[in-house]
Amino acid sequence: MDVQKILSAVACVLVFTACSKKSSNSVFSDSTALDSAACMGQAIKSKFIVQWEDGRFTVESGTDAESFKKEFIEPQLESIRRVEFDRRIQVEATKEYASSSVSDTWGLSMIKANSAYTQGVYGQGIKVAVVDAYVDVTHPQLAGRIAVNTGEIPNNGIDDDKNGIVDDYYGASFVSVPSSTSSPSPHGSHVAGIIAADSNYGPVSGVAPRAQIIPAQFIANDGGGSLGDAILALQYAASRGAKIINASWGGAPCVASLKNAFQVLESQGILVVVAAGNDARDIDVYPEFPASFDLSNQITVAASSVSDFMTSWSNSGFKFVHVAAPGEHILSTIPGNSSTYMDGTSMAAPFVSGTAALLWSYKPNATAKQIKSAIEQSVDVTSGHEFKVKTRGRINIQKALQVLGQLVP
Repeated sequence: MDVQKILSAVACVLVFTACSKKSSNSVFSDSTALDSAACMGQAIKSKFIVQWEDGRFTVESGTDAESFKKEFIEPQLESIRRVEFDRRIQVEATKEYASSSVSDTWGLSMIKANSAYTQGVYGQGIKVAVVDAYVDVTHPQLAGRIAVNTGEIPNNGIDDDKNGIVDDYYGASFVSVPSSTSSPSPHGSHVAGIIAADSNYGPVSGVAPRAQIIPAQFIANDGGGSLGDAILALQYAASRGAKIINASWGGAPCVASLKNAFQVLESQGILVVVAAGNDARDIDVYPEFPASFDLSNQITVAASSVSDFMTSWSNSGFKFVHVAAPGEHILSTIPGNSSTYMDGTSMAAPFVSGTAALLWSYKPNATAKQIKSAIEQSVDVTSGHEFKVKTRGRINIQKALQVLGQLVP
């Protein structure tokens, strides 16, 4: 009887081992990529996102899936955790205005940013990565706010700091999808200006005017990009010491690799601020990614109007959208020493990123979760003005500083 039990146990172990053994098909299965209409994305059949067992991500090229399995995956199988097709994404256009009838700093006034400045808190010492489109690092209001990589000698064609990227003195570009236009997209520069523009050199006032910006471009000039490029940009931002990553984009298919990349950032204590999207839909019901990822290190942001109501076009959700922030008629920097007004949750998100920079500058020992909690617990909720977000409110820096002071004595 005992012998039979032992043999049965051994057989079970052998069967389990055989069934669970890693293979090129188990780490790369086409069926894991998409499972609903909300997750649609265009696969790039010759590019593959590889997550390694050590947590790193790379984007590799191959002729097709089957040859990639044989030539790349199988020789390195034990070192690879997961492989998926790279996928194209298209970032939605943002509405621009040449002029506005409201105050250029209405957003800063609404969220009471001056309450931080009167305490000498300007975001100093905090790095915020703009994972987005091109950021004009020569713009007078941004040039002094760029976090330079001192391990690099600029424009010498050499990877001085051995991080795999040549000349990333002012940041890095991960754009691999060709653009249909050569004119720089204004989106990334506009986002960067909302966070940290220096008002001493122009009309734009950043929320955290002494924070440092790490440009990490993955969106091409025409708004196109790829999921793999986004993940590489996120990974780069973390490697450069970003405490906060602003992700004013959506439309990514919900393949596991993007969520895995966000979870790696979570484990590194990095706060990720995400735009909710501009489709006037409930993303609890109709998910938008990365906005609908439910992670402890993520704040998803809806847009509030000048009159302090939810804008008609902002996405919403009582579960996945956390707070609202100014996102209408927002003045900020654009390439070529210029500025313009834009609407969008893409503008609301950097208001929260700038707020987080102020809070972290105020309490440098705070954790990402404490920063998030302080922002969520301190929103303004006005009767008749409730927002369709988890907290029902719009951010308030004055109250957030007080709450953070209680959370981190």
